[in-house]
Amino acid sequence: MTQYPPDYPGMIVPVGHVEPVPRRIRGYVAGRLVFDTVRARYVWLWPGYPQYCVPRDDIGEGALVDEGRSLTLKAGGARRQTLQLGSLTRPGAAWEWAEDAPSGIVGHVSFRWEAIDAWFEEDEQVFVHPRSPYTRVDALRSGRGVRVELDGTVLADAPNSVMVLETGLPTRYYLDRVYLDWTRMEPTDTVTSCPYKGMTSGYWAVRTGTATYPDLAWAYDFPTRQVSPIAGLVAFYNEKVDLYLDGRPLPRPAPVNRAIWEKEQR
Repeated sequence: MTQYPPDYPGMIVPVGHVEPVPRRIRGYVAGRLVFDTVRARYVWLWPGYPQYCVPRDDIGEGALVDEGRSLTLKAGGARRQTLQLGSLTRPGAAWEWAEDAPSGIVGHVSFRWEAIDAWFEEDEQVFVHPRSPYTRVDALRSGRGVRVELDGTVLADAPNSVMVLETGLPTRYYLDRVYLDWTRMEPTDTVTSCPYKGMTSGYWAVRTGTATYPDLAWAYDFPTRQVSPIAGLVAFYNEKVDLYLDGRPLPRPAPVNRAIWEKEQR
């Protein structure tokens, strides 16, 4: 398969980069406050997005138990921690950065995202992962026509769209539902979340004359206010369909390689 260079800006942050977090960060487990800090740091374990680093002094006393296990992470060494709140324990929930980590995060602790039930930046809950200060997401109305095909079957043919341009990802084209061929669409139970756009309200598989492809399209009926123009519109994965913009075929972008950094902690 021909590989094309990306036609969108890539990430610019190197692994191991550290910056201050100019926001109050709080984390709750089982309704109990685990940490509350205005001194958090970002650290990038891969270029896509950062992790929070919380000063050890801002974590509830006795909430972390050292497991006696050293980790080697991309940004430096660390000690694996169990989160313990009364009878509730979550092994491997966190790691405390060691002396060979970047100086700005020594004495700080990072948590696996799913080990904390609810994350807050100031008074707004954050989902999936921290928002990167270097990521920009724009939702722009466009009068350029968009046609979506797969296996030679037209799935959508719209005279306009809302283009979502997100740093490090292919441009997504959100289409009004009246321009989709719903006889080819089958709803699925899939739900995904995005820290910049919110939680999806629908996913659809696509049937062509020869096959059924799972979860090729999605919608956000109630997106975040930053991308409110996409509310109720439907987008397709550019990587998995044939997309035409003003009649011009667009190369399929390479699948986005999301680093599974959690594996390093096991």
